[in-house]
Amino acid sequence: MKSFKPEIVPLGNTPGLDEKWLQAQIAADPSILGLGDLDLKDRERSQPRAGRLDLLLQDPETNRRYEVEIQLGKTDESHIIRTIEYWDIEKQRYPNLDHCAVIVAEDITSRFLNVIKLFNRSLPLIAIKLQAIRVGTEIGLVFTTVLDEMPRGLPDDEPSQEAKDRPYWESKGSPKTVKLADRMLELIHSFAASFELKYNKHYIGLVLNGKAINFVIFRPQKSALRFEVALPKDEERLRKLEGAGLEVLEYDAQFGYWKIRLSAEDIEKHRQLLTDLMKEAYVARGG
Repeated sequence: MKSFKPEIVPLGNTPGLDEKWLQAQIAADPSILGLGDLDLKDRERSQPRAGRLDLLLQDPETNRRYEVEIQLGKTDESHIIRTIEYWDIEKQRYPNLDHCAVIVAEDITSRFLNVIKLFNRSLPLIAIKLQAIRVGTEIGLVFTTVLDEMPRGLPDDEPSQEAKDRPYWESKGSPKTVKLADRMLELIHSFAASFELKYNKHYIGLVLNGKAINFVIFRPQKSALRFEVALPKDEERLRKLEGAGLEVLEYDAQFGYWKIRLSAEDIEKHRQLLTDLMKEAYVARGG
């Protein structure tokens, strides 16, 4: 098989291949950005006293919204600020939804990549480099994520979490569902024997030798245990979980963990699958 050197086409300098054209390509198939199977919510969305947002995309499963700004050629200060401004406006419009800012540009220089990294520490921001490649009379679009969203960490990584005790959770949930957390801890002990439960105000976490290592957290409810495990989003994993009959509530992209509702029967029936999930998360956290 012969190889060839592809011709990189600068869209801004090519007749007919302008920003409107690029918007149309992404709007027709948002999955080409590499952010998942997203839906188009709006295009050229008017912003109060701030211009128009190029594309508003939404994850149909989690309802997470992506505020996407496109720039042909090199990215610059105004493009970065505009992207963040539109993200903030949409976040204020719909505070009950999760939002992520997305910059798409043909050339993201090292200087501005460093600037984007600084913003990325405090807000969800993704930078995507675009290349247009000509093959014969066809134009192919290649999108490469050069800066992914920085995981915000599990909520129980925060040192200021208010400590509670077992009776607090037995009252907030039930004694039966707190015992389900005990059973999950037994499964964890099959690969990491020294972990203990730590009762915080908003969840039950894990400690090892007095240090919080929360690759999983538990939230006992009245009739079930909400189990949250820190693993990347993966469609194959979702199919495996749902195929086993587990109730997957959602994937929290902001913090990077799966939320699954468990009954006592679920834990016993799928104890090996749940153990494998927790062990994978433990290893990913450096265990």
